Parts: sequence; structure tokens; C-alpha cells
Amino acid sequence: MKYLIFSALLVFSVFSAHANRLLIPMDRQQANHLKAYGITYWVLQHQKPVDWLLNYRGGSFMCEHETAIENELVIRGITYEVLSEAQANQILSVIASPASNQDVMKLEKEPRIAVYSPKTAQPWDDAVTLALTYAEIPYTVIFDEEVLTDQLPRYDWIHLHHEDFTGQYGKFYVSFHLYPWYQEQEREYGETARKFGFDKVSDMRKAVALKIRGFVANGGFMFAMCSATDTYDIALASVGVDIVADIYDGDPPDPQAQQKLDFSQTFAFTNFTLQMNPYDVEFSNIDVDLNTRQLSQENDFFSLFEFSAKWDPVPTMLTQNHEFNIKGFLGATTAFKKSVLRPDVVVLGENRNVQEARYIHGTHGKGFWTFYGGHDPEDYQHNIGEEATDLSLFPTSPGYRLILNNVLFPAAKKKKQKT
Repeated sequence: MKYLIFSALLVFSVFSAHANRLLIPMDRQQANHLKAYGITYWVLQHQKPVDWLLNYRGGSFMCEHETAIENELVIRGITYEVLSEAQANQILSVIASPASNQDVMKLEKEPRIAVYSPKTAQPWDDAVTLALTYAEIPYTVIFDEEVLTDQLPRYDWIHLHHEDFTGQYGKFYVSFHLYPWYQEQEREYGETARKFGFDKVSDMRKAVALKIRGFVANGGFMFAMCSATDTYDIALASVGVDIVADIYDGDPPDPQAQQKLDFSQTFAFTNFTLQMNPYDVEFSNIDVDLNTRQLSQENDFFSLFEFSAKWDPVPTMLTQNHEFNIKGFLGATTAFKKSVLRPDVVVLGENRNVQEARYIHGTHGKGFWTFYGGHDPEDYQHNIGEEATDLSLFPTSPGYRLILNNVLFPAAKKKKQKT
């Protein structure tokens, strides 16, 4: 009997010595990169820390081995490896070497996520909500009322849906002003504006933009895609200036609107020129001109920069991927002309051939913001009214991985600034 007990204890100790960590590889061996972000979030929800192994096998994740976690990995169809403590320490030793461009970022607490979006049905989908839903990461939808009543501090991270912060309803008047969904937007937004004492939707949206800027300044994380990028900065630059035509707000814009823009208030863009034609879908010259871009779907790619993991951990986290040449995709705002970027903006991904930035990042006060051009990383030209992308068909999407890097970014333990 004593021999059997000793043998059982020996087997248990051997298993414990050789099965103490779970590695979730994020290189090309991973079967479902997008779900891997979700399981990492799930582990954090259960008060378990996760190591984000920057630049190691595509930005892999590692955590303590627990049966419940392993079972969840199996259920979700995520590739994983069981490591002994010695194997895990060997990986960490290689990463710690000064010769390696790798580092470990400790993820400690799941971020509270908000999506700024209308709560009524929209005739288009949103890549971020698709990614969050597929990855099984919970989020809360908020809109103007929640922002204006100071509910943003409840969250750590906010995504700006495809909203137009200039109050011009996406400049969709020509194509869609007779559609029921467009008219419902006008009614809904107008009611909210009047409820909060604004004469115009454009004034309300600028107030919302300022509230979000305060959220970032106080340490929040903001992520935006498509037209929520350039229109957000245009709104900040035009506070107190009427830039909206009468078909949108009932009176003509200020004839000196361009000259009155205050570029010191923006996050990403400067010295841009407004597109004042209310029938033109562009808002300014921030967005690239698709008519002169001369790129077809086949040759539309952008490249991610490689940053120093030990010295520039933030941009390194945001660019973790198993591919560094990412398929391009169009949107109401497709990409950003490099000529109008503020000098302090960090370009994370660009198409060097046409001098356009696709993925950019920066700081404001104590917080961070990231802008990502385009509508849907797996649908080159997604049109209004089309069905949403089924991400089960694209579980390894490099373009969608960039979105989810941003979702986990706020969970990282802050490091002391290197000097």
C-alpha cells in the first residue's frame, strides 16, 4: 500500500513538474487566432494573470496550467501546448536575453469595454463588434446619452463605431436621405440633441468628442476605425465653428470655417483641408483619394513596422501578428495621407508605395488612442446593406488581429519608463 501511495505521489509530482504552463502560440500554427484573444480575456476574468510574449511566435500567450483553462481551450478550438516549468523558464530566458527583440508583458485584469454606437439597427456592420462577438469578449453599447451623462469612467476602453462626429450623417444625403434608416437617424439624433440643450446635432457631437477626449486624457484607451477617425479629429478642430451645410443643420456653414480650425486640439491630424461640398462623401483631405490611388485589390497591402519590444512595448503590443504584410481594405475612410499627420503620431502600419498610413497610434494626457483605416479587414469593399462577415471563415485573420491587440492592450501592467 505504501508503495502504491508513493508511486501515485511520484506520478503526480512528475506531471506537475512537466505540466505547469499553458502556451497559446500565435504564429502560423495557431488554428484560431481570434478566439485566442477571447480565451486570454476569459482567463483574466477569472483573476488569473497571463504573460503576453511579445515577438515570440507571433505574440503568444502563456498562463498557469489549470484543467478548467485547458478544457476551455479545447471547447473553443484553440491550439495550445502544455509546458513543464523548465520549458517555460527556458522560453522566458531566451526572451529576456538582451540579444532578442522580445519581452514579456504581464496582463493582469480584463479591461471594461464600451462600444460607442447607436442602439437602433444600422444598415452596416462594425468590424470591432464582429471581432468581440466572435472572440467571446463582452462589451457594453453606449451612445451620446451615456457619454454626456459622464458614464465613460465606468470603462477602460472605448471603440468608436462608424459614427460621424461632424454631425453630417456620414455625408450620405445624396444616396440615402430618402431611406427609412437615414430618416430614423435624423429623428433619433435630433431628439437627443434637444434633450441635452443643443440646437444642432453637430454641436452635440462636438460635445461628445470633447467628453471622449477627457476620458483619454484621464487614462482611457480609445480605438476608432473608418470614418470615426478623421471625423473625430475634425470635430475637435472645429469646436465653436459651423462647418455643416444647411441640408444637415438648417443653416449655412461659416464662410471662414477653414481658417478658424484649431489644429492644436486634434489627436492625429493637422493642417488638413475641409471638403465643404455637402454632396461629396469625403470630409476632408485626410482620407486618401481612391480615384488617384491606383491600387487594385490584388496589390493593396500595408506593412506593419517592427518595434523594439524592450524599449517600445506599446507599439510592439499593437503590432503583434503572424503576418506583417496585411491585406488592404476600403472604407468611408480608407487610409490617412501621411502629409497631414501630426509629428508625434506613431505609424504602426503603412503602404510605402503610395505614402499612406493605415494604422496609427498616439498618446493624449495619461491615455492612448489608435486609428485604423478601412471598414472590414476581410471584405475589401463592403457596401451598405450587405451581410456581415462571418468570422468563422477567417479565424486566423491578420487584419482582425490588429483590432484585438488593442482590446487586450489596456490589461497590460504599466512598466516604468526606460531612460
